[in-house]
Amino acid sequence: MLRLVLPKGSLERATLELFAAADLAVSRSSDVDYRASIADPRVDEVRILRPQEIPVYVADGLFDIGITGRDWIEERGADVVSLGQLEYSKATSNPIRVVLAVAEASPYRTLADLAEHRGTLRVSTEYPELTRRSLVAQGIDADVALSYGATEAKVPDIADCVVEITETGRALHAAGLRVIETLLVSHTELIANPSAAADPEKRHAMGQLLTLLLGTLEAREKVLVKLNVARDGLASVIELLPALRSPTVSKLSGGGGYAVETVVPKSDINTLIPALKDRGASDILELALSKIVH
Repeated sequence: MLRLVLPKGSLERATLELFAAADLAVSRSSDVDYRASIADPRVDEVRILRPQEIPVYVADGLFDIGITGRDWIEERGADVVSLGQLEYSKATSNPIRVVLAVAEASPYRTLADLAEHRGTLRVSTEYPELTRRSLVAQGIDADVALSYGATEAKVPDIADCVVEITETGRALHAAGLRVIETLLVSHTELIANPSAAADPEKRHAMGQLLTLLLGTLEAREKVLVKLNVARDGLASVIELLPALRSPTVSKLSGGGGYAVETVVPKSDINTLIPALKDRGASDILELALSKIVH
């Protein structure tokens, strides 16, 4: 039913891992094959192409849905429908930032400082359109040159500043650059062709796929905790437990206490389990989750 396009390159591995975890495993003959398939009746065709191209191909109707970053949607000015954000990137669950950076020794500290630059500001970037719009909005006269890579190496000899993407800022700092402005916070998004999204049957299928992907992403950050506790320790244990809504509590057979289960953040589990044991919990189980769907 749906023609799907997935990103090749930096997002490729993380995207394929997400789809596999969502039970939408992508099959292809080799790691360099651009054609693929998903054994799901909602997906008719799969291609793996550069994320820079995906917004345009989806807008033009070559594909019904695709995954790319908000940075490329803005850069290409594509007319697409965003079905939702997917909280993952190349290495983390955080969004990337499109930032303007200068040499560490540069006197410029803000965009307002750049507006005072004598002559035309030289800017190197892989996002020329997004950069031009951002600088024009600040009244900055700039010569924006398209970079084909190694952008951070062009300051200060070739460019006065660069517009580049970063997740943590460490690579820019290592290159001797200092970020002075974030132009865009870019999440990975599931996007759709407007005509396809207006088709009720296709839109329903799109929503179902999005549910699976979002449920899988949320499950990555949570675990299920199950435990037993005596009657007199129940209130103390419940007090410790964060939950999506509230813990599930049921009486153990024979009246020997209660069984409790709840979903908690994975980041809390190593401090939570010992604390539960200190309050009288026993038979504590930590279980991985595949999907959480609200």
